[in-house]
Amino acid sequence: MALEATSIAALAVGGLIAAPAIPEWYAGLAKPGWTPPDWVFGPVWTILYLTMAYAAWRVWVTAPPSLRWLYALQLVLNILWTPLFFGFHQPALALVDNIVLVAAVAATGFFFWHHDRLAGLLFLPYLAWTAYAASLTAGIVVLAA
Repeated sequence: MALEATSIAALAVGGLIAAPAIPEWYAGLAKPGWTPPDWVFGPVWTILYLTMAYAAWRVWVTAPPSLRWLYALQLVLNILWTPLFFGFHQPALALVDNIVLVAAVAATGFFFWHHDRLAGLLFLPYLAWTAYAASLTAGIVVLAA
């Protein structure tokens, strides 16, 4: 239960940081043509946080504790992106974080797969979305240059 609560808390904190910046700062940014409407992000991230919490729970009960640091690392990187991008208005720093996050999510999914196939599969949409988010962030950085 603590694992799920941590993931949900991360989602809530991200939402609280991002919400005030969306209508003001984010709305004024030049964005790539493949940027979805703003309303898409909330439901997608909610589903992803729930599936990654469930995947982590499955692995938590079957894998050695040494894998916990990897899940924690990717979660911290995920949480860090929001204040970098929305809080400090630093898309370039957020992009660096996002690139490392993609690698950490891929590694976590890989290790999850070896301990629980379903947990590994549950990380695939999260990996795809973080890679997509990196492309969006990179597009914003390029357009701002």
